[in-house]
Parts: sequence; structure tokens; C-alpha cells
Amino acid sequence: MKPRLTAAFPLALLVLLALLTFWLDRKVQPPPPPKDGSARHDPDFIVENFHATRLGADGTPRYTLQAARMMHYPDDDTTYLDMPHFAQLSNGGAAFDIRSEQARSSADGKQVFFTGNVRLTQPPVGKRPFLLLETSALQVTPDPGIAQTDRPVTIIRGDSTITAVGLEFNHATQLLTLHSQVKGLYPPRPRR
Repeated sequence: MKPRLTAAFPLALLVLLALLTFWLDRKVQPPPPPKDGSARHDPDFIVENFHATRLGADGTPRYTLQAARMMHYPDDDTTYLDMPHFAQLSNGGAAFDIRSEQARSSADGKQVFFTGNVRLTQPPVGKRPFLLLETSALQVTPDPGIAQTDRPVTIIRGDSTITAVGLEFNHATQLLTLHSQVKGLYPPRPRR
């Protein structure tokens, strides 16, 4: 009887180690993806010729967002836009507008990330000349009207040209902050 128990012990230990290894492998493996398709990155809706207007508390339009196509993805609650056009409005007219090749809206809708040939323009008002800003990526927070990037930018305001890397533009205060490698060209003013 004793020799049988001695022979069975290594076999039992081997089976126990195999079961323990199997259990540990199951615990460290990620769970399998759901079979209902919810983990796929497919749009749940697509809108062609999209146009939306945000109204202020008094009912006046604050800004508009247009795109050739809008796609919403439910897995990460993101919205992608093709050929977007964003216009921040002021007193019924365009205060500034942004156009690009693509854009992505954050899940909460509070930020829009423009990419691909981004152009921000602001029409002349009073003595303030026309403004053109060009970059490859721009993050816009419509409320409170802030645009920022960490990429190279070219700014043309009137006859002046400025290049820099990174900026922040606050629409409410009209404050333009350039971050680094700033170079400017200002034509001389005629003497009187």
C-alpha cells in the first residue's frame, strides 16, 4: 500500500501544478471582447452636410459648426468631421472662423481639435486689420473662445507676418500669446 501512495504522490502533485497553471493563465488574460459588436470602432450614425448653431442665453447665435460629413463613434463617444467650418459669432457677424480638412470633437463637446491645413481668419474691425493664422493642428474651446496649438504657426495681420511655434488666442480679450521661436516681419510705416 505504501509503494502505491509513494508512486501516486508525484502524479497528484503534477496534476495540481497543471490546474494551478491553468487557473493563473485564466486570471491574467484580458477578458474576451463582447460578441455584440460594442467594442468595434464603427460609427453609429453618419450625417452628410452637417450644420449646428449654438445659442446664447438670450437666444442669439454664439457659434456655428458645419461639415461635409459628421461621424459619431459610440465606443469612445467621439465625433469626427470632414471639411469642418467653425464660426465664432459676434453681434450677428463672424468674429473669427476656422476651416480645416478634419476635426474631432471631445466626448463632452466642449473642445474641437482641427487638423490638416487649419486656417483661422478674422475680418477687419475698425482699426484692427484682417488676421490669417495657418497651422497643422488647432484645439478650440468655444466657451470661452480660446484657440491653442503647440505646432508651427504663421500669422498674417495686415502687412505684418509672424511665425512661431505654439500659441494661444483668447477671443474675448483679443490676447495672442506666442510660445517660442517667434520671428516677425513688420514693414516700415511711412513718415509724415
